[in-house]
Amino acid sequence: MSQIKSLFATRLYHAKLSEHGAPIDPAELENSCLVIADDDEAGQNWCEENGYPGYTSYASLTDLPWRFPIFADLVKVLDAHVAAFCDDLQFDLGDKKVTLDSLWINILPEGGIHTSHIHPHSVISGTTYVAMPDGASAIKFEDPRSAMMMAAPTRIKEARDEMRSFFYVSPAVGDVLLWESWLRHEVPMNMAEDERVSVSFNYSWE
Repeated sequence: MSQIKSLFATRLYHAKLSEHGAPIDPAELENSCLVIADDDEAGQNWCEENGYPGYTSYASLTDLPWRFPIFADLVKVLDAHVAAFCDDLQFDLGDKKVTLDSLWINILPEGGIHTSHIHPHSVISGTTYVAMPDGASAIKFEDPRSAMMMAAPTRIKEARDEMRSFFYVSPAVGDVLLWESWLRHEVPMNMAEDERVSVSFNYSWE
């Protein structure tokens, strides 16, 4: 009798922040992100010099949990989610731990995009969503085998999730997404008039 198995799975974790740890006030988190963005001249200058649409604190601030207590609370919640994801991935961590390496704010205005990329030098990457107005862009994940599909036909429109070449997720405020850092992803153009606000992060194995 014939058998077909799915091998070498690419896992995507999608949950509410509230599933682990103390509640995070979304309004306070959004206000903190906006206040930091307004005050961060170095980050604003970096975005302008590098043609980055909107604002990111990635290149300017490394101490958000120290600056605002709500980010310290957020890290505790994220630690629990990442631990659950690592269990699902069945990582053998040995005598090391998967710990937070970086945490940054993203504010994407109307028409802004974040082109396809990966997160080198980390193990788990993710984003939690702070403001997602109607029409805000989803996040798009790419099948990591794409470069090896030299002569393969395209997938049918109704293909199962795990068989698609690209997978889109439209998260809600308070959601958290986690994936392995080698998974290529992008944020297509934000079609909403209001800003799309999120907090992204990397965890490393050390």
